[in-house]
Amino acid sequence: MPTGGIALAADFALLIAAATLLSYIARLTGQPTIVAYIMTGVVVGPIGLGIVAEDQLIEVMAELGLGFLLFLLGIEMRFDDIKEIMRPVGAIAVGQAILQAIASTSVALLLGFTLYQSLMIALATTFGATPIIVKVLGDKDDLKTLYGKTDVGILIFQDIYLVMALAILAVGTVDDVTEVAFNIGQVLFLMGVIGVVAYLASKYFLPALLRASAANKSTLFTVGIAWAFLFIFTAEMLDLSVEIGAFLAGLALAQLPYSTELKERMRPATNFFIAVFFASIALQMEVDQLLAYWQEALIASVALIVINFFIVFGLFYSQNFDMETSFLGTISMLQVSEFSVVLGALAVEEGFIEEGLLGFFSLMALVTMPISTYYVRYNREIYAYVKPYLERFERDNPIQAEPVEYENHAVVVGYNRLSNELMNVLDEHVEEIVVVEDRAEHVEELKEADHGFIFGNARHGEIRQEANLAGAEVLITVADRVDVNERLVEESPETLSIVRANTELEATRLTEAGADYVVMERGLMGEELADLLGTLDDREAFEDRLEELNARARSEPRRTGEPASTGGGTDV
Repeated sequence: MPTGGIALAADFALLIAAATLLSYIARLTGQPTIVAYIMTGVVVGPIGLGIVAEDQLIEVMAELGLGFLLFLLGIEMRFDDIKEIMRPVGAIAVGQAILQAIASTSVALLLGFTLYQSLMIALATTFGATPIIVKVLGDKDDLKTLYGKTDVGILIFQDIYLVMALAILAVGTVDDVTEVAFNIGQVLFLMGVIGVVAYLASKYFLPALLRASAANKSTLFTVGIAWAFLFIFTAEMLDLSVEIGAFLAGLALAQLPYSTELKERMRPATNFFIAVFFASIALQMEVDQLLAYWQEALIASVALIVINFFIVFGLFYSQNFDMETSFLGTISMLQVSEFSVVLGALAVEEGFIEEGLLGFFSLMALVTMPISTYYVRYNREIYAYVKPYLERFERDNPIQAEPVEYENHAVVVGYNRLSNELMNVLDEHVEEIVVVEDRAEHVEELKEADHGFIFGNARHGEIRQEANLAGAEVLITVADRVDVNERLVEESPETLSIVRANTELEATRLTEAGADYVVMERGLMGEELADLLGTLDDREAFEDRLEELNARARSEPRRTGEPASTGGGTDV
């Protein structure tokens, strides 16, 4: 390898090693990994140790990182999740965009920035930190709550603004106003064309392609990556930014039942590229650029958190949400987003602002994102302190949360003849059954069935949250992997759990994890478990029958039953 190639590889390796170490520290301390990625560039770049400089390899990878960040953003946008609260969500999102822009401009002017700089600051600080908010709310199992759905809806509107802003900035600096208007119109037209193609593909082409690919998880991953690159390449050919193409590619996939599994499969690759992108931003800055407006950044961070709280809380309240929803929904939306850094980097590249303002955005993000992680994580504890002061303003008949999609239900992980038989018994005793299955050959059958269906691997946390596993009355899993079954049992301690095991050792592990009944032979499951499930409505009879079956299982030798559906995949 030529000397220059060795140097490029060495710099890249150092960058990735530093990002890995800092992101691990961030996870231990409960911080967003985005902060760790930015700090990677600060530590190893010109600002810190000066051992890594942005080179051609890092620049290319960073460009792809921005594209994959927008791809991940698009694939998170499932419109079905917010359709029942679309009107109040739209009102809050539009009101927030306008009022927050006014507030940001005013604060920036008071801090001594020019009107042009203040408008750029307002543009860059209007957006929420979608990946961080979704991740934290997901960890808290709050994505399906009323405030969680509302926040996600607001973020979807903000993400649309973001893509429009990226499209406008990508036009670059042009002196002639007519030419600017023409270029922006051309970009929006081409975006519309690609968007229509993406929509038609999601209706008539992608379902068959993903169904055929889902039988092999490696193929599913490859198809997802290829789909993203196809739109990135198309956007490049049309002189659009790669992030616009990537966003529309993710948006097309988001509306399909395969999206959750596909997103989890692609997340490691997308996180890799995203890490390089955010680290590369700091590699471009010197110390004086990062600290050019450090005092203003600290003041603006505090001021905008306070001002934006009252803006967003007032908008929630104006849409007749109850006090708790208004408070919890507001407190999640107060950080300066990583997308302010994205917009700042693009604005510097296109010549709209100087690098000092990019340092300003970076410092604001580094200050507000770590703080916000804690007040979102402990939002209910904070609300308990302020509740006595807020409940006096509670109104009659506020917007009520829609029922959880799956409630008073049974979760069946893995689909085969046995689980199908047990579902027929469960139908009489639970309000809903949801099947989690990742084998492609069952997709069409399960989509047409009367019960719920989630395509995906039960080892993924998002799949378990979507099925509301923790709130289920019954869990039946015929997954082949003991670690998957163990996790399912541990995450649903109040749920009646009937679990398949392959060996005596696995049965012991699952019993110790808290499984109510572990089964290893076919005949017993088919007949006696159906009898057990038939007593669900009589708690005392059910507990007596369960103890009887467990006593018999302990006294009789077990035999390994027939192979079952993976329900969580045996390919991992």
